[in-house]
Amino acid sequence: MTDTATPATDTQATEAAAAHAAHVQMVKPEHTGARVTVLVQPEEKYLSMPRPKTSRQLLAALGLAEETALVARNGQLLTPDRHIWPNDDLLVRKVASSG
Repeated sequence: MTDTATPATDTQATEAAAAHAAHVQMVKPEHTGARVTVLVQPEEKYLSMPRPKTSRQLLAALGLAEETALVARNGQLLTPDRHIWPNDDLLVRKVASSG
């Protein structure tokens, strides 16, 4: 049995990272300190923003109430008081029903 999958090369990985980076919106680009990347769903919008200290501050920076969104890091939900670290990749999922 032969494996027909083509392994990803460094070039393919670099191209994928560049394509992802091209879709990231910079929030406060003048900020030179620590940043985090946030995927906001369901809009599928990527943001690079100055690092908030907690998930509560992240939601406030995005203009979202704590009851209307979930914050996750590496597949784990974060409570509002959980710390966010520099260079974290975060997911914010809006959960409020409309209608």
